[in-house]
Amino acid sequence: MKTLTIVWQRLVDAGGSTCPRCEGTEQSIEQAVERLKAALVPLGVEPRLETREITPEAFKDRPLESNRIWIDGQPLEAWLDGAPGASPCCDACGDAECRTIEVDGAIYETIPESLVVRAGLIAASRLLDPTQPGSGPGCC
Repeated sequence: MKTLTIVWQRLVDAGGSTCPRCEGTEQSIEQAVERLKAALVPLGVEPRLETREITPEAFKDRPLESNRIWIDGQPLEAWLDGAPGASPCCDACGDAECRTIEVDGAIYETIPESLVVRAGLIAASRLLDPTQPGSGPGCC
């Protein structure tokens, strides 16, 4: 069985808390992985979620690394012809500009399940047929 690796990282403070947008993304990504498993395991592709924590110290230096998702080694936005952005956050993030993503003209602070599923399906199609034209991110 082939593995579709999904990596998500977010800030976790000393008390184990994160911000509301990362909490929302966590729920979305867990649901998305379950939907992807249901669709892809019968095709021989197993989605696996890896969650990473960013310390407050690392976050201060690179706040746009929080709430970031990679699918099969590529940023989520690359699979969707999207772009990263930033907007003020709250709670654990303080007043930092935190990561957003723009896809199809919409800006998301919390990454919705539908975007993760969509990107996962595109990435899985490449795993199933690596010669398929246009299946990789940034392609024609």
